[in-house]
Amino acid sequence: MARRWNGWIFGDSMAVWLSLAGSALAGPEAAVGELAKRLLPNRAGEFVFESIEREGGQDVFEIESADGKIVVRGSGGIAMASGLNWYLKHHCRCQVSFNGDQLDLPPTLPVVSPKIRRVSPFRYRYCFNYCAFSYTMAWWDWPQWQRMIDWMALHGINMPLAMTGQEAVWQKAYRDMGLSDEEIGRFFVGPGYLPFGWMGCIDEWAGPLPQSWIDRHRELQKKIVDRQRQLGMTPVLQGFTGHVPEALGKKFPEAKLQQLPSWCGFPGTHFVDPRDPLFARVGKAFIEEQTRQFGTDHLYASDTFIEMSPPSNDPAFLSAMGGAVFAAMAAGDPEAKWVMQGWLFCNNPGFWKPPQTKALLDAVPDERMIVLDLFCEATPTWPITEAFHGKPWVFCVLHNFGGKVGMYGGLPQIAANLDAAVRGPDRGKLSGLGLTMEGFGYNPIVYDFVTDMTWRGEVPPLDDWAGEFVHRRYGRRVPRAEEAWDILRRTVYRQPGNPGSILCARPAIGKPCTIGYDSLELLEAWEKLTACADELGDVDTYRFDLVHLTRQALSNLGEVLYTDVVDAYQAKDPRALAEASRRLLELIGDLDQLLATREDFLLGRWLEDAKRWATNDEEKRLYEHNARTIITLWGPPDGVLHEYAQRQWSGLLRGFYRPRWEMFLARLEKSLAEGKPLDAAAWEQDIRRWENEWTRKTESYPTAVEGKPIETSRRLLEKHRQAYRKAFGPDAESLTTGKPTSCSSSLPEYPARLAADGRRGGTNQY
Repeated sequence: MARRWNGWIFGDSMAVWLSLAGSALAGPEAAVGELAKRLLPNRAGEFVFESIEREGGQDVFEIESADGKIVVRGSGGIAMASGLNWYLKHHCRCQVSFNGDQLDLPPTLPVVSPKIRRVSPFRYRYCFNYCAFSYTMAWWDWPQWQRMIDWMALHGINMPLAMTGQEAVWQKAYRDMGLSDEEIGRFFVGPGYLPFGWMGCIDEWAGPLPQSWIDRHRELQKKIVDRQRQLGMTPVLQGFTGHVPEALGKKFPEAKLQQLPSWCGFPGTHFVDPRDPLFARVGKAFIEEQTRQFGTDHLYASDTFIEMSPPSNDPAFLSAMGGAVFAAMAAGDPEAKWVMQGWLFCNNPGFWKPPQTKALLDAVPDERMIVLDLFCEATPTWPITEAFHGKPWVFCVLHNFGGKVGMYGGLPQIAANLDAAVRGPDRGKLSGLGLTMEGFGYNPIVYDFVTDMTWRGEVPPLDDWAGEFVHRRYGRRVPRAEEAWDILRRTVYRQPGNPGSILCARPAIGKPCTIGYDSLELLEAWEKLTACADELGDVDTYRFDLVHLTRQALSNLGEVLYTDVVDAYQAKDPRALAEASRRLLELIGDLDQLLATREDFLLGRWLEDAKRWATNDEEKRLYEHNARTIITLWGPPDGVLHEYAQRQWSGLLRGFYRPRWEMFLARLEKSLAEGKPLDAAAWEQDIRRWENEWTRKTESYPTAVEGKPIETSRRLLEKHRQAYRKAFGPDAESLTTGKPTSCSSSLPEYPARLAADGRRGGTNQY
């Protein structure tokens, strides 16, 4: 018989029991102590970790000095780790981030007196979007996961989505139902696209999925959930959505299966009606097998119709569907709770009107469901769903789509919307805070702000908080750095979204991407941050920020240089076109050189991380094809998602984007020389073929940095400063230029002041 203890499943063998439970039995103090050693190998001995009780059911930590040590007490491992991070941040002015750590501790640790005590107002602190398992984490191994789990613990995350390795569960469950490995293989997508299979969007694309991948990722998932549970996290595992292999219909011809409409041009996947007995059978079998392999903490993610409309809007059908999804979970685990992304209500409001939303949610007992309000910085759903009709819900920040590289964040929107939710009388059962980025990295201030709120009862003034962030980011106060960040807060970090870059878009005659702020201010921030190099050049977080800011400034300049190309072509001026083309291509080369100075921006690392999972040459080619395709074409050559996951990375700029621009610019020059208009349709077909060929190539790209970040940024600032001022400075000044403006309606990315910025260009921005 299998036995369940604290979310663990044990067989009768005492040896197996000890191997699974030994680390958990050591207690959270030991787990956090090991985390401290990984983070602070030379100073961990100066910290002591102790357990205390929760306060009113909520997590709590305490920090105080005693006997020459810093004593951190917590109501579990996550609370203790959070207490450690709070001390490092707010007393030692340190920072742990995805893009560099600043851990310059003083020789003698600051004394804490009186004792600090913090209670989290949020029961649930969630992390991960399904898509992040593709756009960021597709190729991670255990060291990368260990670092991520440590980061989550330090930042208070106690409810991470844990999707790795589930193909082993599906394989066993469907084998037991009589499906062949070949039939199951046609259900699985390639390793770069697994989340889109989990969500029921696609089957088979970019496969086959090798058995070695399935087996090795099953073992990786065991390590992941083991470590998460040691630290006190409750991983959210997969639940059944109704998405099944097409072959299952042949095994059960009496079952009610249907093919869903296409998602983004891919063939529709197959879905079993929730009211059919087969739905409960598959769901129960999957939960039970998953529990045997990975244990359970009774939390299951299931997002039926995440971006596809159900076959009926009849509330009775939707109620039955919701009830069936939950019943299938409960059949496999009587203590199951359904964790549902609220994205469907935000993404498809035309379908999910009040009667439909209420029918789905009311089909599940309130205490057995948690709803993630996925996009609260831009489109919070709780106000239009009566706070999800009584369900506990989590305020989430999506921030990033596709893993695009950009400097942006929407901090004022996050702060205002969170404050409105915390204070709102109609907030219902607001129970958590979450990070749901499709891809992450590149904007540490956003993640630091959101996670810092997990231990605050109210949202602090953003300017005050951000000033402290800069102090922690660099470990010291440098006035020019603070001035640079003041500019960043009122420009890039007022933008809630990242439109991408024209440099990474498939070339065409069109419009540049929108820049919703004054880029001249960004130049000033670049100049100020560069001027801090003598004081901060030895700080890794500073070097990342300088490269990232330089990249954003040059990317913005690319929008103007592209406009120059279009203007020259439309004016039929071959000399101007040649000059504009030269400048655009040179800028792309400069960007590639800049990004080569930081590991954070290397294509080579992404490709090599993918290939290291291979056990033979065939697998290596498959994994590299997946890794190249997801960030370029995404799907087939004629697909609609190309560039959705575009990356400003060294290697990708010079190996993919620049050659593509060279071919396009050559077409434009030929068009003018022959006196014929550009054949846009022929260009589109030709470039699709070239892109598809590139995804099949195997040339290597550097995995180690080349060049020095500070010197490179300085050189590019001097090179482009005058062109930048000319590109973004006023060219049509009048009495209204720079004066205060207002309008009856405007979008955040199109502020009214752009109407009086003294520029003739960019009039689409207001």
